[in-house]
Amino acid sequence: MHNDDDLNNRTAPLAMSSEEFRELGTQLINRIADFLEALPSRRVTPAESPADVRDALAGSRTLPQNGVDAGQLLDKAADLIFDHSLFNGHPRFWGYVTSSAAPIGALGELLAAAVNPNVGAWLLSPMASEIEAQTVRWIAEMLSYPTDCGGLFVSGGNMANFVCFLAGRQAKAQWDVRAKGVGGTCMRVYCSQETHTWIQKAADMAGMGTESIRWIPVDGEMRMDLTALRQQILKDIADGDRPALVVGNAGSVSTGAVDPLPEIAALCREFDLWFHVDGAYGGLAAVIPDGPSAFAALRDADSVAVDPHKWLYAPLEAGCALVRDPEKLRAAFAYHPPYYHFGVEATNYFDLGPQNSRGFRALKVWLALQQVGREGYEQMISDDIRLARALFERVSQCAELEALTQSLSITTFRFVPTDLAQGDDNTAGYLNELNLELLTRLQASGEVYLSNAVINGKFALRACFVNFRTTLVDIEALLSIVLRMGKALDLELRRRNL
Repeated sequence: MHNDDDLNNRTAPLAMSSEEFRELGTQLINRIADFLEALPSRRVTPAESPADVRDALAGSRTLPQNGVDAGQLLDKAADLIFDHSLFNGHPRFWGYVTSSAAPIGALGELLAAAVNPNVGAWLLSPMASEIEAQTVRWIAEMLSYPTDCGGLFVSGGNMANFVCFLAGRQAKAQWDVRAKGVGGTCMRVYCSQETHTWIQKAADMAGMGTESIRWIPVDGEMRMDLTALRQQILKDIADGDRPALVVGNAGSVSTGAVDPLPEIAALCREFDLWFHVDGAYGGLAAVIPDGPSAFAALRDADSVAVDPHKWLYAPLEAGCALVRDPEKLRAAFAYHPPYYHFGVEATNYFDLGPQNSRGFRALKVWLALQQVGREGYEQMISDDIRLARALFERVSQCAELEALTQSLSITTFRFVPTDLAQGDDNTAGYLNELNLELLTRLQASGEVYLSNAVINGKFALRACFVNFRTTLVDIEALLSIVLRMGKALDLELRRRNL
């Protein structure tokens, strides 16, 4: 039996004294510091099977009936995560556009969780809301985008693009699309064939359907073909459809291709279309003085999506949606049920996006932006691009490697044995088979981590540099590893095929 005295002297099982918290926190910080210090000497990944990882976790066990000492739990959790993870913070991780996370960002996550503000309404998160607003302005400033724009932090590139997509759908629908839906109206959205799959999710979830997407061909540099774009828009108008949005890539995920953004912006003005830029990966390269000239058109976009957890080196999750006119965000997302009594004199982020309850994602970005300043980011992003170019140059000079593409901080290439005459279908098929298996073995080796792209039918190895820990020494190591493993694999496959 319990009585009121139990509640007068309540000690909840999750409570922790300041002394215990301080001791456990110090121990955990020390373990993390040791992990980061030793990271370059570790394997990039243990390359374990799902079954292996579940066994390490004892994944089939049921929920414990009784509690366990917090110190033991933290030690066990650290062991599991440090011993059974792929490390995107490793200096030789270049597989996907997930950056090496800044240490100050990890500390910022701890600080944010300690206060735990709900950055949905200003009253629930006064300082957190203002920090988010300031961080959004700083990101806009880095892009030379209007700093009086609307914007908010979301989970990542998919959601940032989706928020902008919905704002564009609302702005160009010409009817109350939020109340009546899209119905049978054929709203059309245009993007290059290199656009990320977020566009399909957005068209699906926005009720437009994936058939509303017009996939525009690309040129030899993987950029949207402007002539084909204009022709498709004119055809859709003639057919009675409603062109609504055009998406330009400021750095495609596959090869880093940058669409002709100024020309797309002019076309959108001509046809009164919403101009959205997917800059989730590459957009933040606008901060460097010698960035692609096409990035000057970012300031003309109706909306831009960027990912601080890519090229601002923030820990996951951190995406950012920017919309030129803040009222377009409110028009797309705001609802006010009777139990909401929040003022309008401050920013309430539940009015600007799909979430009501929102974590304090901006703090880790705000801290890092101030730790190194604009110049620090100019240096780090420039270094990543220089490393990608250095890899491309070295590949170009190697007889057994074929350089395929290089844009922003992405380089693609493949292993080609010198005795193979290229041109016939059998050779093309063998080279694709060889490089696919080579990628699989590279990833499993733990020595380096790449991903892939397909360039004009050629299966390519893809290295994407958004990693402030990578050096030229790592690039040299990559080449020797690829050559060593490629030669051994080629011999093995040829013997197998005899």
